[in-house]
Amino acid sequence: MSEAKVLIIMGSDSDFPVMEGCFKILKRFGIGFEAHVASAHRTPERAAELSKSAKDNGFKVIIAAAGLAAHLAGVIASNTALPVIGVPCKGGALNGVDALYATVQMPTGIPVATVAIDGGSNAAILACQILAVSDGDLYDKLVSYKKELAESVGERDNRLQAKIKDMEA
Repeated sequence: MSEAKVLIIMGSDSDFPVMEGCFKILKRFGIGFEAHVASAHRTPERAAELSKSAKDNGFKVIIAAAGLAAHLAGVIASNTALPVIGVPCKGGALNGVDALYATVQMPTGIPVATVAIDGGSNAAILACQILAVSDGDLYDKLVSYKKELAESVGERDNRLQAKIKDMEA
């Protein structure tokens, strides 16, 4: 595994199930990461410090996952020029829609690339794609990964065709 290039900040350790796929994808691609818990509301100074020091600590991309009001990604993005990927997490009365809106609706100058609700795995893939801009080996790994995805769809189609054919008999 390479040196840590991705900083992951979760609003709570209860976000771990959403982010587990993210950790697995980063490990699969050999991308080093650190993960921490910091809250935009309960520990705003810690969240700001993590983002302000990220570049000096060697990070290239930050992923921020939070639910409910989900201001974490915006707070992180307001304190760094590194790319920030927001992962809105399900929860609360609005089942993650509030987190999605809070993550995606950022003011001009403070962008947050936002993935789907509970989209931790896609956040990791997007982080890899950002890093692959300057890493040819990682780019090649992503191309192979996408070929595997396409092949898996073909296999699923073959299974579907076999099931349909069995119905005709």
